[in-house]
Amino acid sequence: MPYKKISCPFLFLFLLILGSCTKKDVAVNNPTNTVTNADVNNWIHQTMSSYYLWSTNMPTVAKTNLNLNPMNYYTSILYDYGATDRFSWIDSSSSNLINQLNGVNKVLGVKINAFLVDNAKPDGDVALVIAYVLKGSPAEKAGMKRGDIILSVDDQMVTAKNYTTVLQNETLKLGFGVYTNNAFTSSGKTLTLTKVELQTNPILTDTVFNWSGKKVGYFAYVQFLTSFDDSLRAIFGRFKTKGVNELIVDLRYNGGGYVTSADLLTNLMVKDLGARVNKVMNKKVYNATYTEYLTKQNGTSAFVTNFQNEANNIGNINRVFILTSNGTASASELIINNLKPFMEVFLVGDHTYGKNVGSFTITDDKNRWSYGLQPITFKIANSLDQSDYGTVNGFLPNILVTDNVLPFKLLGDPTETLLSKALNVIGPVSYKANSTSSNPKMMGTLIQKEAIGDNRNLDKHDMFGHPPKHP
Repeated sequence: MPYKKISCPFLFLFLLILGSCTKKDVAVNNPTNTVTNADVNNWIHQTMSSYYLWSTNMPTVAKTNLNLNPMNYYTSILYDYGATDRFSWIDSSSSNLINQLNGVNKVLGVKINAFLVDNAKPDGDVALVIAYVLKGSPAEKAGMKRGDIILSVDDQMVTAKNYTTVLQNETLKLGFGVYTNNAFTSSGKTLTLTKVELQTNPILTDTVFNWSGKKVGYFAYVQFLTSFDDSLRAIFGRFKTKGVNELIVDLRYNGGGYVTSADLLTNLMVKDLGARVNKVMNKKVYNATYTEYLTKQNGTSAFVTNFQNEANNIGNINRVFILTSNGTASASELIINNLKPFMEVFLVGDHTYGKNVGSFTITDDKNRWSYGLQPITFKIANSLDQSDYGTVNGFLPNILVTDNVLPFKLLGDPTETLLSKALNVIGPVSYKANSTSSNPKMMGTLIQKEAIGDNRNLDKHDMFGHPPKHP
């Protein structure tokens, strides 16, 4: 089939642009054409039959309702949607879809954790505690930081009923609070901020600790974006120069991204990279139709990714600590699975999301409509053919830690809840009391363990990449 290749994000963002027909009530690039829902839906079914991982489980086109709105039609043909297939999605605008996958979204630039204000009132008020702030965002420019507390939005209290949607408007008046004496109270401070289109810088912070006789490298990373691959290389260059011999990677807020960037990070971390170059890192499985096509075109190399040399691989570590949460997903989990055959991978936090499948983007090559499809198109396994983490429990942690200790410490602070647990495994060190570490602490009640963003696109769990070349 014809396609158009476009650059996109995470664990294989394949951008295919496949042919079809016309429609009505559809996003159409050429308004002079008469396009029906049936035209678009026939294209969707044809495309999914060729690339969807579970294509043999789809209903035949004759058993579908081609008059449905294409957004609804797409979900109607997915296999066991919400259970087996928890991940395929569609966007009415392919350009919006591509921007999302490349980390370009209209945002304030925060992710939050939601805590009950009163544990006795599970349906009552909620405190939004800032988990992180993106660099260059309106939130950062306004001085917001991890640990800040929002109690009201647009003069309405945040509650258990509205906390997932209350930050979705474009302009927001935020009412702030404080946590003292085991209670959330209003500080009287307000800020009115407007979202802007922002290119995510996924690297929140990086540092090196002198810890218990070790050099410990730490960095927090929130999305696998190819445009920041050289920034990853630079971080590991600094780690290598400073003699890092223990490594902590904070992926608790990382929901995925480009597979190629996950492979790069694997190459930068894996032990004895020189002995592994050109040997198998991971393997992909496609549906029978696409497998046959790729085999004819490229042979078995189409399914295998090998280790590649990276000059900044630190090379001398026997283990890596990864900080995890229920939001650690897809490309982040790929990192864990890639490394497990070759070194100890020590997980600190909560179980991961559980996504061992990936996708590529499909759009119409004739520009008759603007829909972007993001169907699951492959499953991925490591060099030992292991891929058993695709469940709702994902990878289980070595040390279970709930990120619910208030007040939140800044990421990279050695007393921060998850980081301090990893450091304690490396070597117990007595903390000196200071103005932050001696503050009263509360084990707050999270209404939802996974952090959520001020734009729902920030909460996607993706693994995608670029498609193999077609004739």
